[in-house]
Amino acid sequence: MHTLNTAYCYSSVKWDSINLEHPSTFETLAMEPELKNEIIQDLNMFVKRREFYKKVGRAWKRGYLLYGPPGTGKSSLIAAMANYLKFDIFDLQLGNIVRDSDLRKLLLATANRSILVIEDIDCSVDIPERGGRHGDGRIQQTDIQ
Repeated sequence: MHTLNTAYCYSSVKWDSINLEHPSTFETLAMEPELKNEIIQDLNMFVKRREFYKKVGRAWKRGYLLYGPPGTGKSSLIAAMANYLKFDIFDLQLGNIVRDSDLRKLLLATANRSILVIEDIDCSVDIPERGGRHGDGRIQQTDIQ
């Protein structure tokens, strides 16, 4: 796992590596089997299409929006995905980013086979109150361009 080194925030930014072996896997994850299989199939399809992305000139990336109250398994799902794909995790707290150029540097410094986690993104920017929030931990899939 990689996290932002806040000691560098005002002069430059960099990722620090933390040796964290999260035990979560899809086998140990408490989730509806149908949804779990859907996610695994999506991950497999994504990995298999790397050359296709390159061929059509698109960035090889996949986005998931996870939301819900604390304790609903969002972090465990991220760890299970990283363990399944053997990807690194980069944990970004937007509140620690002062300049756009710092964010750009951090994004460019992430490993190619990685998961970028931006936690509490709704707390990092001013978003008007959204009606109808369920907070039930459902997953919404999105392609980030």
